[in-house]
Amino acid sequence: MEKKEKLYEGKAKIVYSTEDPDLVIQYFKDDATAFNAAKKGTVLNKGIINNKISTKIFEFLKGEGIPTHFEKRLSDREMLVKKVKIVPVEVIVRNKATGRYEITEAG
Repeated sequence: MEKKEKLYEGKAKIVYSTEDPDLVIQYFKDDATAFNAAKKGTVLNKGIINNKISTKIFEFLKGEGIPTHFEKRLSDREMLVKKVKIVPVEVIVRNKATGRYEITEAG
């Protein structure tokens, strides 16, 4: 599948058209923001990790019979997805611990 025209660029991804009008390629970036985008930077390989996590989640959902826009992972940073109208939902994970917090070695 060949990347064509850039359709969209956001904080975490770039979306490109393909020769198939129903499919697009999502490219996962290493860009990071904090404090409502007041602070910007780069986290080495963040895009690779985000692509792998997203792939695992979409594969899990498919296994549970839940349809998604995911078609397949193309490379470390790219996935092929169906062109859809999105419902904007943002999930933010804060690394805060309250009470007791331990990191232990598995084994």
